[in-house]
Amino acid sequence: MINSENKKIFILLPDGVGLKNFAFTNFHSIGINKGNDISFWNNTPFNLSELGFKEICFQNAKVHPLTDILKKAQTQIELNLSIKKSKDKVYDSYRFPFSYRDIKSSLKSVSTNWLVFWNNSEKGLNRIRKNIVKQERKTKLYFDSLETLEKEKPDFVFCTNQRMMLAIAPILAAQDLGIPTATFIFSWDNLPKATKIIETDYYFVWSNHMKNELLYYYPHLKENQVFVTGTPQFETHIEKNLLVSKEAFFKEYQLDLAKKYICFSGDDVTTSPNDPTYLSDTAAAVAKLNQKGHNLGIVFRRCPVDFSNRYDAVLEQYKDIIVSVNPKWKKMGEAWHDILPTKEDLMLQMNTIAHTEMVVNLGSSMVFDYVSFQKPCAYINYDIPNVQFPHWTVKNIYKFIHFRSMPNIDSVLWINSPAEMEDCLIKGMGNEANAIIVNAQQWFEKINQHPPELASERIWTAIRNIIKD
Repeated sequence: MINSENKKIFILLPDGVGLKNFAFTNFHSIGINKGNDISFWNNTPFNLSELGFKEICFQNAKVHPLTDILKKAQTQIELNLSIKKSKDKVYDSYRFPFSYRDIKSSLKSVSTNWLVFWNNSEKGLNRIRKNIVKQERKTKLYFDSLETLEKEKPDFVFCTNQRMMLAIAPILAAQDLGIPTATFIFSWDNLPKATKIIETDYYFVWSNHMKNELLYYYPHLKENQVFVTGTPQFETHIEKNLLVSKEAFFKEYQLDLAKKYICFSGDDVTTSPNDPTYLSDTAAAVAKLNQKGHNLGIVFRRCPVDFSNRYDAVLEQYKDIIVSVNPKWKKMGEAWHDILPTKEDLMLQMNTIAHTEMVVNLGSSMVFDYVSFQKPCAYINYDIPNVQFPHWTVKNIYKFIHFRSMPNIDSVLWINSPAEMEDCLIKGMGNEANAIIVNAQQWFEKINQHPPELASERIWTAIRNIIKD
């Protein structure tokens, strides 16, 4: 039902991360049906007007030259304070190494370390945050944002993720004009990693678990600033009209209808440098099972931002077993953040899940996508020597804070060695997976507010209540 009192809402897209959640789901149509006048404040190369959406595009948006150094210092200090508060060294795992490859990067690294040394406390952290605000209020982006907001007069500005420096100036401009602002914590692992760069009036999170995390890491925030909504990224899993028949899907991707397929979901090279070997081990296990009378294949879905050739040798060796079904993302530049999701890929991902038996990967949130279809996930949990990445170990992956949310009962199948691969695949496709699926569902309900298909509804209700108040 359309509300007669239209409210003008700006959806701030500082990068392509928010497209999947807020442009390619029903989020926009639900907001329109609730009587909102919605414009995307768009800093992506994606032309949203092609989808029939109103958009206002940024022109050559840039942050202040000092903001990147200040942001890096903020992240390091927040991680230091988390270690001090928790007595847990796991937060060191979230640090990226400083670069000294040239004069410019060396100066940035030295400057960041100097700032951390002199501001390594709560008071110092507040100084850094205030300095970021001070610098961003000097930018052309800030004054352009003021001009846009004064002209358009939105009632609310909603930023689609919390980590982009380019969002700071537009959010500041809105706050300086008295326009309420909010941001969405876009991923389940973000808060422990100290990725919250913008300061908004309100925060939308996936779950009560994430709300508690937000208040723990940012104690200056108040409970009434945080709304538990869930995330729109799982909403489309209930839209069965987006599914094609098994016959149509198999024909399009040249799959064999006589086979059952396991999905191997790839990671980026930083997260999983040994992924090609893990894929090879999975294919070798499938080959052995096929020799024992099974008829299996692998659908390989690579990480959407991984365009490398690192899998080529494995794909060639096991071309009779592995079929690549590549994500339908668009490469619109050379940087990783210029590789953007598409609505077509949402449908592709859903159909890949619907027409495969289970997923194998290294610690990704695909466990929740598969359990949405009542299918299990197997996590790879063993190391392989790698001379290029001698210090990488799978043990560090599962020590990350977000995995501590897993129930004390197995919510995934654990593949602890290549020798266990065959047995895990058999379990994943049989009745033994039922208990794993039940446990994974409990984990999913802890991580994301249920029912998951109402996330957009809850976000729009929260926005309406904030404006009303």
